[in-house]
Amino acid sequence: MPIADLGRTKLSLNTIVTACIAAIAIFIGARLLSQSIKRWFLGQSRMERGMQEAISTLITYAIAVLGVVIVLQTIGLDLSSLTVLAGVLGLGFGLGLQELASNFVSGLTLLFEQQLRVGDFVEIDGLFGTIEQISIRSTILRTTDQRHIIVPNHKVFQNNVTNWSYQTLDTRIHVSVHVAFGSDTVLVTETLLMAARMESRVLHHPPPTVWFKAFGENALEFELLVWINEPHDFSEITSTLNFLIEQELRREGIEIPFPQRELRLRDASWLERSELPSAAKQRETPEPERTPKERARTQPMRSLRFLLRQVSFFAHCSDPQLRVLIEQGYRRFFRPGQVIFQEGEMGDTFHIILKGHVEVVSEKLKQEIAILKPGDFFGEISLFTGLPRSATIRAVDDTTLFVVDHRALKTLLQNYQELAEQIAESLAQRQQVLKELGILTPEMSQNEIDAPLWWIRQRIQTLFGL
Repeated sequence: MPIADLGRTKLSLNTIVTACIAAIAIFIGARLLSQSIKRWFLGQSRMERGMQEAISTLITYAIAVLGVVIVLQTIGLDLSSLTVLAGVLGLGFGLGLQELASNFVSGLTLLFEQQLRVGDFVEIDGLFGTIEQISIRSTILRTTDQRHIIVPNHKVFQNNVTNWSYQTLDTRIHVSVHVAFGSDTVLVTETLLMAARMESRVLHHPPPTVWFKAFGENALEFELLVWINEPHDFSEITSTLNFLIEQELRREGIEIPFPQRELRLRDASWLERSELPSAAKQRETPEPERTPKERARTQPMRSLRFLLRQVSFFAHCSDPQLRVLIEQGYRRFFRPGQVIFQEGEMGDTFHIILKGHVEVVSEKLKQEIAILKPGDFFGEISLFTGLPRSATIRAVDDTTLFVVDHRALKTLLQNYQELAEQIAESLAQRQQVLKELGILTPEMSQNEIDAPLWWIRQRIQTLFGL
């Protein structure tokens, strides 16, 4: 028995139930089909996760709409008779469900524009998290606390959104550090960079940087800037850096200040009269003598600035010049027996030993030449001249090196070009080394011996683009 009459089509209860069941089956089938396509076809391709989700969602809705139309046509419903009804319903939905319509349009825009994609790490309205799903109505955000937040799509367009994963995962984070007035700024820079390089998730390139931000009311204000490629871990990395910075500042004896106020007493005589005898006695008690091992443990290690000045080429460099090398250089760790570089290789780095020992071996002579200890340096001749390595260098024990490469030296020499002439003159004076390299021979006259200065000068200018 018909219960509804739509023009030429009469609907019975059985027809309506059948149509509803068919529509539900179509929606379930569309969902399963799109998931299968994503798993077996899109998942095997090199397509990004966000694009896979977008294609899967569009396939689901396309199949569902097409299936519903086919079901309606199958039961004999004339869709043209629903035109007026659809228009009235559309007007009602447009007025009464504006937010739902806005979410719908926003969802389609997100899926097509691909400025925000599934898997991106974003900040939306103060919330940090990874986008887990973008649907027609909402976007699901998984926060760093592993909580899932449902954000209506129109909210995404109403707020400023920071996409930390857009085009590249490389992200720079800022860590503010305040130190006491009178602190050695170069030592502070070196200490902050050391802490940054102790964190394995901090990128070596671009290198960490230290900015001297301001002279604050109670402190010198610095900022450590590091690059990472794991933006979802930025809070954890920042926390680790804070721990490392505090540890290194304390080890170097650099004070972290606190707000101070000056108190002036008009008459301090009463304070002297009220001093307790025990306090005076305690003040007169000498500190216990510490053993040499205890004193060595509390003394800071020699700074990179000190070690760099032991290199003849940098002996007369100013603090700003050395600061360039300290910022651009980096540390490398080698296991016992590991070869640092091989004889005959082209060299573009020189090294300072911070910890451990290395042996210098001549492959040509098949003998050990020297054992270098902490504070020694090697590899500078190849870096400045572009000549092959004259010996093989191998770590004797666990060894940590400070490395200055061609890029760092180029930055220094381009900023301080007068330094290139000083290096050329210093290198030209090392005649024994030049003889070993074959640049000088015993048959040369004095004028010919002076010629290498010109050759070295031209070589440095060519290598470093001066």
